[in-house]
Amino acid sequence: MTVNYQTPAPEALYPVAGVRLGVAQAGIRKVGRRDLTVITLAEGATVAGVFTQNRFCAAPVQLCRQHLAGGPGIRALVINTGIANAGTGEPGRQAAERTCATLAGLLGLSGGAQVLPFSTGVILEPLPVERLEGGLPAAIADLAEANWHSAAHAIMTTDTVAKAASRRLTVGGKTLTVTGMSKGSGMIHPNMATMLGFVATDAAVPQALLDGLVKEAADHSFNCITVDGDTSTNDSFILMASGQGELKIAGAADPAWAELRQAVIAVAEELAQAMVRDGEGASKFITIQVEGGKTRAECRRVAYAIAHSPLVKTAFFASDPNLGRILAAIGYAGIDDLDVDQIRVWLGSGKDQVLVAELGGRAASYTEQDGQRIMANGEIDVRVDLARGEAESRVYTCDLSHDYVTINADYRS
Repeated sequence: MTVNYQTPAPEALYPVAGVRLGVAQAGIRKVGRRDLTVITLAEGATVAGVFTQNRFCAAPVQLCRQHLAGGPGIRALVINTGIANAGTGEPGRQAAERTCATLAGLLGLSGGAQVLPFSTGVILEPLPVERLEGGLPAAIADLAEANWHSAAHAIMTTDTVAKAASRRLTVGGKTLTVTGMSKGSGMIHPNMATMLGFVATDAAVPQALLDGLVKEAADHSFNCITVDGDTSTNDSFILMASGQGELKIAGAADPAWAELRQAVIAVAEELAQAMVRDGEGASKFITIQVEGGKTRAECRRVAYAIAHSPLVKTAFFASDPNLGRILAAIGYAGIDDLDVDQIRVWLGSGKDQVLVAELGGRAASYTEQDGQRIMANGEIDVRVDLARGEAESRVYTCDLSHDYVTINADYRS
């Protein structure tokens, strides 16, 4: 089940001029499901990406980094689900290269270096590249600018719902469109996760600005979520600017740049939060706000200590206000000079916000009934004040349920 999230309707996902998407059933792992997606970009588009920091990164990630680093402009992306093409060594790299070369040939591009490959699914199994190649003509025949809804479904693995988001606004009298999709619901942890994210805009954006924006957007979104603390081998976030719309960004001083930046970050945040709301077996969506830190890094460290704790996450699942688990997580977050007597912790938000801990222990005003009332909600806020500075950070997570174990135990069957 998802926590307060539904896939947007097809008409709510605005087409991005110069970006076409097509899907097909290639039978890569299972027969009868959409598992192959092709995206094509208009000539002159700029593309930027950030990728997993897992040292066992998948062959497609290796090739994407290589293709983005130089050579002719990127004109196409190819995404398969079912098989991750990770832990596959040199044969995996050859399969990714062959995929790019085949698609480039079918599209009439100058070579495979103009294609970015992406895979997601089971690790340590070879990619059936013949099946993938066999599905490419059908995906190409399906190419259309209005296919975001279909493509969002085609990149799913253990996701229970497709994840997509879109914005259309007027900037200086000119129309700006930003649309994106992502997949991921488990093995989710920043830097980044077993997630694929693709966001496109019709604006023209210089490469240097796009390179900075993709990192900033990831830091505000995909790098602020965690489901289970596992960092995957395949995570990728790609930002594309087709240049086929009305808005042309000249530089960072351009008045329109701030609005484009805000729209891209908003779409990325919506996609990232949707992944947590669809966390494997999730029944609660939890926002952890840590403030009053000396640095943002230490605030984030505390937030993740809380978010990763199986004891905290199972307490949320059970709606059990066993809140000493939160204090324990704060204490082992690795801040050696932390004065626990100064820390305050709240549950809830707005008028229904309950002070849980202060002065090194339970707040005098706190009652078990208050804690149970908040913990029973589908969406829960945790706020921590470290009382040692002005920095803050926010992390999104979910609870840990029986279904999480079931889903991951049965994943390959």
